[in-house]
Amino acid sequence: MPITDLLERNSKLYGNEVALVEINPQIREEQRVTWKEYELIQPTSRSYYRREITWSVFDEKANRVANLLVNRGIRKGQKVAILLMNCLEWLPIYFGTLKAGAIAVPLNFRYTSEEIDYCLKLSDADVLFYGPEFIGRVENIAPHLKQVMGLVFVGDSCPSYAEDYYRDVSNASSTAPKVLIQSTDDAAIYFSSGTTGFPKAILLKHSSLMHSARMEATHHETTKDDVFLCIPPLYHTGAKMHWFGSLYTGSRAIILKGNTPEAILEAVSEEGATIVWLLVPWAQDILAALDRGDLKLEDYQTHQWRLMHIGAQPVPPSLIRHWLEYFPNHQYDTNYGLSESTGPGCVHLGMENVHKVGAIGVPGFGWETKIVDEQGEDVQQGDVGELCVKGPGVMVCYYGDEKATEEVLKDGWLHTGDMARQDEDGFIFLVDRKKDVIISGGENLYPVQIEAFLAAMPKVHDVAVIGLPDKRLGEICAAIIQVKEGMECTEDEINRFCVDLPRYKRPRKIIFADVPRNATGKIEKPKLREIYHSTRLVEEQNRS
Repeated sequence: MPITDLLERNSKLYGNEVALVEINPQIREEQRVTWKEYELIQPTSRSYYRREITWSVFDEKANRVANLLVNRGIRKGQKVAILLMNCLEWLPIYFGTLKAGAIAVPLNFRYTSEEIDYCLKLSDADVLFYGPEFIGRVENIAPHLKQVMGLVFVGDSCPSYAEDYYRDVSNASSTAPKVLIQSTDDAAIYFSSGTTGFPKAILLKHSSLMHSARMEATHHETTKDDVFLCIPPLYHTGAKMHWFGSLYTGSRAIILKGNTPEAILEAVSEEGATIVWLLVPWAQDILAALDRGDLKLEDYQTHQWRLMHIGAQPVPPSLIRHWLEYFPNHQYDTNYGLSESTGPGCVHLGMENVHKVGAIGVPGFGWETKIVDEQGEDVQQGDVGELCVKGPGVMVCYYGDEKATEEVLKDGWLHTGDMARQDEDGFIFLVDRKKDVIISGGENLYPVQIEAFLAAMPKVHDVAVIGLPDKRLGEICAAIIQVKEGMECTEDEINRFCVDLPRYKRPRKIIFADVPRNATGKIEKPKLREIYHSTRLVEEQNRS
């Protein structure tokens, strides 16, 4: 069963019920209404603006996009790229691409012109849908793009070199095209996060997307009555596959264009959200705003909010303990995954296992796991090794890169590159990325462990630990500390806090600075190394 069947089922069963709501808390009366047949709805009690579509309209829009593509000559297996900020148009374009039998290629909205060009070439894209936020970047590469693909602009004031999405889609048929789609067909190409250079293209099948939807609904016991608040970018497997739980159950979802604490709590309150997926920085920001008294929970309706879950990065246990002080009745879950495993869930904590906060969990629905050494042999329980996963969501391949595929796919097992250990109860704890391990004086230091320890310090808002070059030890442990707003902190305070760490794990260098994170909340450690390695080398030279 292809993933498109779920949309068609929901259209038949729940056609007049709301499927998607878009909320923009920043735009006022001058907002551009892009779905022209729908009026902007302004709630009376709050300041945000919203649009919504029903399941039947969602399916109709997807059919129009599919026919637009088929009429352009797009055939089964060809690639259609999507470069949009989160909006109500995003998912109908994605599903319209799939209904045409084409392969959807979502692009990171932070990509530069060079990266957009690289990913379009790597994926062999035939069409690019893009929004007004990307006009400048696309214009830089439009002359040669136009020679090899169609450019479709999703917005007002269409550039002369592109085609007008709203004009063309309104003229396309609203009936599903007669394209046979099977669960074994290729469905999408997602790109790795690109934190170690240019990203790899990850090819996934319809069956993997379908399993992800079933797994999400199973893990979080999603029902028709749930309301999912979607904040992270839809180009990423994390947001998409968590929303698949709503698709699987026919329940409503809210697309929030903004991630401030006020915007999140306002959306939860006004829209009756029951499930919210947060990234670590957003949870930290909400807690900090509540701690300062900038926000008060009594100003919001949050009684229906039952589940907060976090993924995309290790979660400091201190953060969850703090969260439960404000939201003691919340269920909590964390989800581990990669785009290579069709996003989150190949390992998950489980809502019933909050006592194991700090672990990423146990094998997810339909998944197997193992932890291996450098020779690929299983390690002893409790020892650190590389986490490997096997299940219905493992990617087909890195598209166009056979060598890279062979390095991570072995006998059906996906080698994740993450170092992990398993406790006596079978729960897996993420230790660190293989490439991020610091070797200092012959000792292996795992930054995630040190970051979790430092995150518990009351004055620390965010922290990143990296290795810096050292002539004597090879590398030293450096901690980049982002102090909470309105507070001051000294190096001596950090050092005193670290006395409970084994001496060899204590940071030897403290740097007070912002911690950069990408759109999915992951710390951009290559950027930090680039900034501070050169500084450290100069220090080393001056010492000698």
